[in-house]
Amino acid sequence: MALYSRPRRRPISRITVLFVIVLFAIIAWSLGLLAFVAAIPGKVEDADSMTDAIVVLTGGTGRLEEGLTLLAADKAKKLYVSGVYEGVDVRQLLEVSRRNPEELSCCIALGYAAGSTAGNATETAEWLGEERFTSIRLVTASYHMPRSLIEFHHAMPNVRIVPHAVFPPQFKQDDWWLWPGTAQLIVVEYLKYLAARARHTAEFLLD
Repeated sequence: MALYSRPRRRPISRITVLFVIVLFAIIAWSLGLLAFVAAIPGKVEDADSMTDAIVVLTGGTGRLEEGLTLLAADKAKKLYVSGVYEGVDVRQLLEVSRRNPEELSCCIALGYAAGSTAGNATETAEWLGEERFTSIRLVTASYHMPRSLIEFHHAMPNVRIVPHAVFPPQFKQDDWWLWPGTAQLIVVEYLKYLAARARHTAEFLLD
């Protein structure tokens, strides 16, 4: 007969397991957020390469103006503006941007169908196919660029895409955590970025 018995180990409670899972999820999410912030461009890496087209995604300060400046500098054959409100035409856009409609209107095309970044990519891919273009310079806000690249590479895997970010003055990329508006914008963009990645992964697995 044994003189003593070993103490029984307490089973790990479900609460402990749940706590560990939640803790790891928070750490993974936070590390992913930091990686996402690091992927937000702080400058235009390639400002000189020629492409077949310049593509501007509407919805933010300075995007259209930058696209028009690039077109005027002969950085591409045409400018495509995706996500334009129905009823707006090229002449109106140029007048709003204080450009002479007679100078650039011949080289600008507008897309009205897109209501999201994924829609921008789909709409642009269709236009590129019609024009038989194989390279674009993508103009959008810096914080929007990581998600835009995912959607555009997915929609047009054989097209060369040159990122060309614009930098809205209200977006404080340096010390972003000290600026509530910028921090909120980054978190929202990160969540949309994760959703886009998950959607494309699911499509790949189900294909």
